[in-house]
Amino acid sequence: MKRFFLLALAPFAAVALRAAALPQPNFPAAMAEVVTNLSAFIRVDTVNPPGNETRGAQFLKALLDREGIPSEILALEPTRGSLVARLKGNGTKKPLLLMGHTDVVGVEREKWTVEPFAGLVKDGWVYGRGALDDKGMTTAFLEIFLLLHRHKVPLDRDVIFLAEAGEEGTTHVGIDFLVAKHWDKIACEFALNEGGRIHEVDGKVTYVGVATTEKVPRPFLISAKGTSGHASRPRPDNAIVHLCAAVAKVGEWQAPMRLNETTREFFKRLATVSSPADAFLFTHLEDPAVGKLAQEKLRLNHGTYYAMTRTTLVPTILKGGFRINVIPGDALAQVDVRALPDEDIERLAETLRKIINDPQIEVVAPVGGRPTSAPSRHDNEMFGALERAQKRQFPGALTIPLMVVGATDSAQLRAKGVQAYGVGTVYADKEVTAMHGNDERINLKGLGQFTEFIWQDRKSTRLNSSHVAL
Repeated sequence: MKRFFLLALAPFAAVALRAAALPQPNFPAAMAEVVTNLSAFIRVDTVNPPGNETRGAQFLKALLDREGIPSEILALEPTRGSLVARLKGNGTKKPLLLMGHTDVVGVEREKWTVEPFAGLVKDGWVYGRGALDDKGMTTAFLEIFLLLHRHKVPLDRDVIFLAEAGEEGTTHVGIDFLVAKHWDKIACEFALNEGGRIHEVDGKVTYVGVATTEKVPRPFLISAKGTSGHASRPRPDNAIVHLCAAVAKVGEWQAPMRLNETTREFFKRLATVSSPADAFLFTHLEDPAVGKLAQEKLRLNHGTYYAMTRTTLVPTILKGGFRINVIPGDALAQVDVRALPDEDIERLAETLRKIINDPQIEVVAPVGGRPTSAPSRHDNEMFGALERAQKRQFPGALTIPLMVVGATDSAQLRAKGVQAYGVGTVYADKEVTAMHGNDERINLKGLGQFTEFIWQDRKSTRLNSSHVAL
């Protein structure tokens, strides 16, 4: 007898279909609903700052209310709420959390070719800020949540849907607040969140990347002090000149490569689905004879992969001066440091001071930030279920553990002992720049494949008289 089941979601949650067969989801209809909801969701302004994520939470709550699914909005500040909803299981196992964030970054409106908050559907894409990060995936997870409810799937675990505030740099109102004050609402064994990708080349999926760990943002400040004065009289201690020289040194410096358990496995598996030339790079990064050359080619040709291999430092903001004819007394640079999880930040700061070697320059290391913790495992039931799902939906591809080079709120969950995994939609390398970029968009075909990856029908395998393996 044919059973319909959650191919990727259910094995992690140990969801069990009991005696009766369930109706097959109508995926074209489900995708039409995803597109409608996503387009409307983009039109809800949740730009952070200031956030106003309660608007997004209310939008999602209305969709859940329509289905008769209870939900609540939890907020540290009235305008910055996160939504939580739960489908009850029988309690045999601990819950599974499906999470996404509702806030989005701002836009340079004049550089967009479409209205960034219109949710335009055009030529197989949905355009708009947040389409890729992270309203697209949040909407797909909502659809899975709705389908579970509509088809009355018997669950061994509770399934929790979380649409959280504050991910884009203000986690104190989002995941930090939820973990500190409402952990009982989101406590889980496993979590699925942003951070992964289904990698496509020339229309073919080559691998399903599942994030098991991530780098941590540790922004540095570099300041210069000099003597202010009239710009008609050049000064050797000009703060702008000294700051620019320091920033240039930092920008040119590369931190040493350090592979970890996740990235070493990533390059090992990636090599098996890559061209011979790329496979050589991926398998020789630590080779004493050619490793430096391989790393340099990786830097020039595969920027994202290169960023996985080491702590990166990228100057992003310069501040100094207020009039053309005034030498300022100080100047400041901000450096976006994305550190490997085990990076010693104070040691890194001391290294930068030695590289800059200028008494007029002060390097200030950050205090606090997202927590670091051990990677989620890639040899357990959940990761194995993702691998099985990939083999069925994308034969010929591989499932690969990866390290996110940005940052997600999975960090706070891993610090609480949750096995958190980053997943994501289908996109090619050239589409990566759409995230936080101009004309941000998400491919509808890829989003549909991602949704079916989470829920797909197959013939079941009976384990005993009352349970079906999913």
